[in-house]
Amino acid sequence: MLGIDHDLVEYHHDPAHASFGIEAAEALGVDADSIFKTLMVTFDDGTHAIGIVPVVCKLDLRAMAAAAGAKKAAMTDPDEAERRSGYVVGGISPFGQKRPSPTFLDEWAMAHDRIHCSGGRRGLEVGLAPDDLVSVLDAAVAPIAVWPH
Repeated sequence: MLGIDHDLVEYHHDPAHASFGIEAAEALGVDADSIFKTLMVTFDDGTHAIGIVPVVCKLDLRAMAAAAGAKKAAMTDPDEAERRSGYVVGGISPFGQKRPSPTFLDEWAMAHDRIHCSGGRRGLEVGLAPDDLVSVLDAAVAPIAVWPH
């Protein structure tokens, strides 16, 4: 993939599992805070962006809007996210989206040598250095995650 060091890890996806991300962490045998989910937001002006946060977190919509210089952000309707990305919810990858959008990676990623994110379908993860993800996607790094208490 674009000449960067990465690995693709496939595992059996159980549709009954409560969390796609936790399932991935268990299957890969890694800490859940190194597995990142790809979320799409819609800003008040109708534009979209991608937020990539640890699966154990929620996306901070105010922080996401601020990072993008927008007034307000809301989660994109799942059907629209699937249409725009070309992927099914639970398997949306930040790579190769049908309609690329500005991308923001939570700063926690930079604490890891390697992170994992969806490879484009449930049961497929891409492992790579966070710096490489930033470079390939021209992503901005920002504090956009809300950590559980």
